[in-house]
Formats: sequence, structure tokens, C-alpha cells
Amino acid sequence: MRPDIRPLDPTADHAVEAALSLLHAAGKVDTPDFPPACPYDFRASLRQELSYRRRERHLAHEGDTVVGYLHLDLPLRENRDNAEVELIVHPAYRRRGVGRALFEYAVRRVRDLGRKRLIGATAESLPGGPVRDHAGGAFAAAMGARPALRDVRRRWDAATVDPAVLARLRSAARAKAVGYRVVTWHGRAPEEYAADVAYLNGRLNSDAPLEDLTWEAERIDVARLRESEDSALARGMRIYGAGAVHEETGRMVAVTTIAGQRSSPWHAWQWITLVDPPHRGRRLGALVKVENLEHARTLQPELRAIDTWNAAVNRHMISINEEMGYRAVEAGVNWQWEL
Repeated sequence: MRPDIRPLDPTADHAVEAALSLLHAAGKVDTPDFPPACPYDFRASLRQELSYRRRERHLAHEGDTVVGYLHLDLPLRENRDNAEVELIVHPAYRRRGVGRALFEYAVRRVRDLGRKRLIGATAESLPGGPVRDHAGGAFAAAMGARPALRDVRRRWDAATVDPAVLARLRSAARAKAVGYRVVTWHGRAPEEYAADVAYLNGRLNSDAPLEDLTWEAERIDVARLRESEDSALARGMRIYGAGAVHEETGRMVAVTTIAGQRSSPWHAWQWITLVDPPHRGRRLGALVKVENLEHARTLQPELRAIDTWNAAVNRHMISINEEMGYRAVEAGVNWQWEL
């Protein structure tokens, strides 16, 4: 029996709770070291409207039971030919055709919207790491996707990192970063540096290795930065930022961000780290990352684990992360479907 697939109604509390229950059940199987899906984040995001992105959620039903979840992320400014897809089947209903039905539904929906490609991600085991089910990758390949970008997730674990290592790294970075000072913040970036932070965020897709992934650089101005920050804060996210200011010009030329969900204060994600090209080679990336880690943990003492992803070919950022104590947990594959 093919499941009945229809949009998730954000005003239907029973459907929202069923979706959260499915996400929690899948997370326990697929990524047991991750925090559960945050209910504050999920519920708030269902009601948000953004100028640069639209989100759609659809649920697969078998009778009264929700057995599958589909999330389409639709860029509205750049990358208007693309749709990012997250497809999750409840563990108790896998290998029964639910995933294929959700995928076929996603393809029809994306074609109806005039888009040309789907982009999605799967996880794979690394030697010596936790065992991951490779069924997601096999499914993507069977559906005709091709691997476009490989990355690795690394975790910083407070229980395994010697504070003296971070102190030495901070000291070495400060010695190289003569003529720069570090500014930290919690929540929105300081107004006097908002334009610089927006510019640096906008460089991310043009500077980061994308291999064969078809993705345009995003044009980010102060208004879009503020919209993104306010969206995250409204969903209960805790945001910690640090930047390096070039004292001669007063410009912020390096930035990094750590963010965590309200429901899991023990965990966070390392988001963007970027240094403006003319200021590279002075260990500014290492400096702001270490300073921001201390800043975040001072304000959130419960924080003990941080996850980050790097393209497998991004050796420079990987070297900084590994110096800080980040250790590889699993590999990832970003898949691309041309429709």
C-alpha cells in the first residue's frame, strides 16, 4: 500500500507532534550521538516566512500513522534552480516503499515549482568510527543521484580535550595576529560590524570547496544578515560570535559562529569560520575559533560537545579544527539529482 502524502499543516498540533515523534525515533537510530530534534526550533520554523528561503514539510501517512517526513528547502534569491531535500522514514516502516514514494512525490513537487535539481545528504561510517547504516547512500544512488561533495563531521568533546592545548593554540595565534583584536558577541552581531559580518558570510560559498556541487554564492547584505539572525533567535537558538578587527582600518576581517538549540544546552554546532583573503596567513581563523569557544562555554557552562562539517578537501580548516581537538566521527556525501 502506497502511503498518503500531504503537506504538514502547522496549525494541526497532532500532525506537528507526530512529525516530532518521527524525527526523534529516526534520530535515535541514525545519529544517536546528536541531540533530539528541538521542539522549539521545529514549531517556530513552521510559522516563519523568510524573504530568501521557503521551507515545505510533507508527511507520509499509513492510515492514522505518520511513517515518513519530507523537508524541501527552496532558495528564493540565488540557486532558484535548486531544492534541498531531507527525506526521513520512521525506522519501523523502512524498506517498505515509503522512501521511494516520498522521493517520487518530491520530484513531482520540485518540477511543479520549475526547479531543475535536488540536493540531499547522507552519512557514512569512517574506519574506527561508529557504524552508520549506508542504506541512505544506496537509496540515493538507486534513485539516480550522483555524489557531488564529500565532507567529514568532526566533534569537539570537552571530556577529551586538554585545556592546555587550547591555551597554547591561542597564544601562538595571538603572536601571529599583531595589529588585530578580537570582539565577541551573543545573539546579533554588533551594529558597527554588521556590514563586515554580512560580507564575510557572503564569501562562504565562493571560498569553500564545493567540488561538483551546483551552488551559487549567496549575496548577503545587512538586512539579510539581520533576518537570518532574528529567525534563529526566534527559534530559540543560542548564537555566539567572534571576529578579528584590523586595528588600522577598524574593519572586521575574520568571523566565526557557534550556535546551539534551546532544548540541548550540552550541544552546539560550529557554523561559519572565514577570513578575508588579504588578511590570511596570520592565524586569525584559529584565533577567533579558540576565543569564541571560550566565550560560548563561559556563557553556557553546560556546553560540552560541538559538531562541525568540513569538505574533505578543505585541509586548512580541518588542520585548525584538529589542533583544537575536533575528531572525525563520520563521513558525509552531498548528492545531486538532475531532474
